[in-house]
Amino acid sequence: MSDTHCSLHGEKLLLFCEHDKEPLCLVCQTSKKHRNHSVCPVEQAALDLKEELKPALNLIKEKLKRFTEVEQECKETAEHIRSQAQHTERQIKAEFEKLHQFLREEEEARLAALMEEEEHKSQIMKEKIENITGHISTLTDKITAIEKAMDTEDTSILQSYKNIKERAQCTLQDPELLSGALIDVAKHLGNLKFRVWEKMQEMVQYTPVVLDPNTAAPCVSLSDDLTTVRYTGTEQKCPDNPERFKPSVHVLGSEGFTSGTHSWEVKVGNKPRWAIGVVKESISRMGKITYSPKKGFWVLRLRHGNEYYASGPAGLTMKRKPQSIRVQLDYARGEMSFFDSSDMSLIYTFKDTFTERVFPYFGPGLKEDKDEGPLQICPVKISVKVMSNQ
Repeated sequence: MSDTHCSLHGEKLLLFCEHDKEPLCLVCQTSKKHRNHSVCPVEQAALDLKEELKPALNLIKEKLKRFTEVEQECKETAEHIRSQAQHTERQIKAEFEKLHQFLREEEEARLAALMEEEEHKSQIMKEKIENITGHISTLTDKITAIEKAMDTEDTSILQSYKNIKERAQCTLQDPELLSGALIDVAKHLGNLKFRVWEKMQEMVQYTPVVLDPNTAAPCVSLSDDLTTVRYTGTEQKCPDNPERFKPSVHVLGSEGFTSGTHSWEVKVGNKPRWAIGVVKESISRMGKITYSPKKGFWVLRLRHGNEYYASGPAGLTMKRKPQSIRVQLDYARGEMSFFDSSDMSLIYTFKDTFTERVFPYFGPGLKEDKDEGPLQICPVKISVKVMSNQ
């Protein structure tokens, strides 16, 4: 029987029981089961139910759309991961090649020094041997001549005695071995790895803070060694991961702090606009930034080339325009200080209580500043100190 007809009475299903949520024929309506139930035409019931289902359907469609979007983002992220890995692999190989080249050159230089010493001392020893050999030959000739004369007849030896005695005279000093003739092995091998490592400091730099490219806004560019950031004006394709700033033009350091004292120096040059400091980990990375300690920003800013701000609308009075800023964090004391690196004069100190991890923060400026150079984290001087056992 057709689905449009009642299975009990064979009549057409024209009504809908709102109580039991099922379609009825006219006979069913008069039955005891549905006698006191509210009914309406099936057309009206169908329209009502469709309207009732629309919000749920729309919600599912929105959910599907979001899942589809996230699926696409995940695919793009997977591709970005491959690209990151390939780029990082190239950088690692390039850095190790520099180290390998340094070690090869250092090995060649030290082997050349060893060969030079060997040649020099071998030449000295050769000359010494030649000199001794000459004396040996002279002495041998003397001995042979004297012995020959001594084997002659008595009269003959007496006649030539005076001459033989003169030949028997020997004024040569006894030969001595040369001091320092051997290869100075200790000079070549002593603390060899340490000396090479010590010299390696000339080509190795250390920066106390490096940038995290996964937090960088799409329109900024980081150097390969992750120590400089500049505004490019061109948005790069990168995942919208939760750690990334967008659209704000910022980037964070790779390591956060929950204790201790930390400092780093940032070269700002003559840029007319920048922002540096620390921010708490939980700040919002999306949308407009409000610089305030209450919002988790302990930041020194420059605007319009000569307006410095640390907190609130009031500007700071500066003696001169610093080219480099020392940033100093004392987590336990709740102090965030900024100094002019040229003379370490204090610019400003935030005093607060840090309750979560904070990260170094860098804002390189906007599009009108892109030709003014990057913000650069300065390397620190490396020193090796050998401690005495005494």
